Amino acid sequence: MIEGQNGLTWPRWQKIATAVEDLGFAGLYRSDHFTNADAPDKDSLELWISLTWLASHTKRIEFGPLVSPVSFRHPALTARMAAAVDDLSGGRLTLGLGAGWQEREHRLFGFDLLDLNSRFERFEEGLQVITALLKSDDPVTFEGKYYQMREASLLPRPARPDGPTILIGGNGERRTFPLVAKYADEWNAIFVQPAKLIRLNTRLDELLQAQGRDPKSFKRSMMTGLRFGRTKKELDEKLASRRQTAEELRKRGLVVGVGDEVKEQLAELERTGLQRLMLQWLELDDLDGLTALAKVVL
Repeated sequence: MIEGQNGLTWPRWQKIATAVEDLGFAGLYRSDHFTNADAPDKDSLELWISLTWLASHTKRIEFGPLVSPVSFRHPALTARMAAAVDDLSGGRLTLGLGAGWQEREHRLFGFDLLDLNSRFERFEEGLQVITALLKSDDPVTFEGKYYQMREASLLPRPARPDGPTILIGGNGERRTFPLVAKYADEWNAIFVQPAKLIRLNTRLDELLQAQGRDPKSFKRSMMTGLRFGRTKKELDEKLASRRQTAEELRKRGLVVGVGDEVKEQLAELERTGLQRLMLQWLELDDLDGLTALAKVVL
């Protein structure tokens, strides 16, 4: 998983995508941000344009946004783009959706972030619009506070029944989890330690059962940070440059280590019930490091 607002350009995106496909990783995911929460601003490819290129220039890897906020685009537009990109890729898109959170980019580009309660009200309406358009073969009418549709049809219909897999990211048990249980096919945790993951998975099982859904049919994944070194010296230098320690980062849910240390942490996360792990790769030009990581874990 890469942070697209951290200097992503076409040459970097194309090289990373090719490497991820060739090295054997399961997928490539990216954030949907215009810029960072703090200056300086850096290059940032528009999410859906970059995913369209990826869909037609890779053959194997799964991909998608982690996550795309409904605050940036009307959900009907998101549904149309997602269905088209998924079809173009042969059904490899995971549609990650969120409410939006980063105040600075909303202010700079003139998007309404809204207060927290209103933000989640709008998010649920966006989820209703997107799921209705993707899943319904009949025209959709929707009368909400934030969105309205009258006899709207998504044509052509998605090649995959019900369209791409819908992922909702976040750890919030009060606001996010009920939406996950009602609308999503996959929950994506963010920077969580194994013990907490087990507890959150149990809570999610309860909410899924209350919705009449089988918890065993539901996907669990996590996006978290990675500090990886080919040697202990390299890792120590990376940590020292950021004034970090492996212990403090692991307590925050990151994967940190070299060789077997990384594999042991991945195995521990798998035992919590996770089926996918999206590791945050911040060094966009370090393809040698990405190759070394693949040799270790794949």
